[in-house]
Amino acid sequence: MSSIPSKKSKLKTFVGCVLAASFFWLMTALNKDNYSLRLDYPVQFNYDDSQYVSLNPLPDQVSVNVSGMGWNLLRKSWFSFAERPVEYTIANPLKMDAINSTALAAQIDEHLPDLTVNYVVADTFQLDFERRVTRIIPIRVDSLNIDIRPGYVISSLINVSPSLISIEGPVSQVQEFPDTILVQVPTRKIQNNYDETIPLNVPYFPAVQVSHSSVFISFEVARILRPIPSLQ
Repeated sequence: MSSIPSKKSKLKTFVGCVLAASFFWLMTALNKDNYSLRLDYPVQFNYDDSQYVSLNPLPDQVSVNVSGMGWNLLRKSWFSFAERPVEYTIANPLKMDAINSTALAAQIDEHLPDLTVNYVVADTFQLDFERRVTRIIPIRVDSLNIDIRPGYVISSLINVSPSLISIEGPVSQVQEFPDTILVQVPTRKIQNNYDETIPLNVPYFPAVQVSHSSVFISFEVARILRPIPSLQ
């Protein structure tokens, strides 16, 4: 007497058939051409950063529409992070206000021999460069507004370290800094020797590098002695 297959066995057979059919369908589909995919590709923008600075961060990757065989697209979508970045040179940053995506797509196409780069998703990339400049700005303490407790005086030179800071960045933003940075001593009713680190109140721009964000200020404080009354 032959055994009758159980429902569980029939279900396993059905699932196996579905998986096998799906696998063969996938293999056949991936071997076909003319698929398209949006792919993020690494890019490196080259320019003389000792002379110029970008006011806006440049992207480290761009999105491109590519087409080709399914297997190649699948492989690139999984391992695009391992691709060698395409290098795009900006020869005259002050004269270029945008990057033509056609030229960029052509360069990326050379890096993807198994695929065709149809276009960069963005038509252009806006560029905003300025000449890089450096300024040295002196730091001074607002000594007239130091709050000393009555009966006490500052009895030494007011030391500030550093006494100069370096500002480097795009010319329009560096010009926003004052000719002299005046530091206020925030402590009230000072009667003891003073030595504190005080943050600098300077404009903030992401593209500007400031050599110091705070200064150390110190000075000595003495009590005023009453004069000895004369005997007459």
